[in-house]
Amino acid sequence: MFNRKFLRQAVLLSALSANAGAAALDADGQWHPFDVDDTVSASAGLEWIDLDGNALSFDFTLTGSAILTIVDSGFAGDRFDVFNGNLLLGQTSAASNNYPDSLGLDFDAAFADNRYSRGVFLLGPGSYRISGLLSQSALDDSAGAINATVGAISLTAVPLPAAAWLYLAGTGLMGLTARRQSKSGV
Repeated sequence: MFNRKFLRQAVLLSALSANAGAAALDADGQWHPFDVDDTVSASAGLEWIDLDGNALSFDFTLTGSAILTIVDSGFAGDRFDVFNGNLLLGQTSAASNNYPDSLGLDFDAAFADNRYSRGVFLLGPGSYRISGLLSQSALDDSAGAINATVGAISLTAVPLPAAAWLYLAGTGLMGLTARRQSKSGV
């Protein structure tokens, strides 16, 4: 079924991409913060922004696989739509509202706390421009949408699976054993 909400968000992201600030993202597992605030956003929208209120995207190119992680650490109850360019990668998890509690910039604590929204995406080789929109806002005491939060994104390279390492080690040991046996004349 065609979803107008996602089409509207994709059109907004497309329009904002011309003015978007791009931040390089390394696959080092470090958190890189972003804000959402419709009162300071240059577009008055709910896209990820930098401290100056400009739309923000995170750009990188992968030669192997990596894990992209997004977390909300503002008021629990927020949820993000995550995009690569104009394509929706998915949404972060649903979260329970817990206003006025906030974890601020403690992204590790937010990721470990099920009350805060998070998303984990496995990415393959290629070029990426990751951005997001606040698709669900935490609510204040009067059930009004706050429409402001802080979140973070991280990228972590995926090493060769342990099974591949075991295979390589086993193959090497078999080769060494065969070589020793051929030298000893067995």
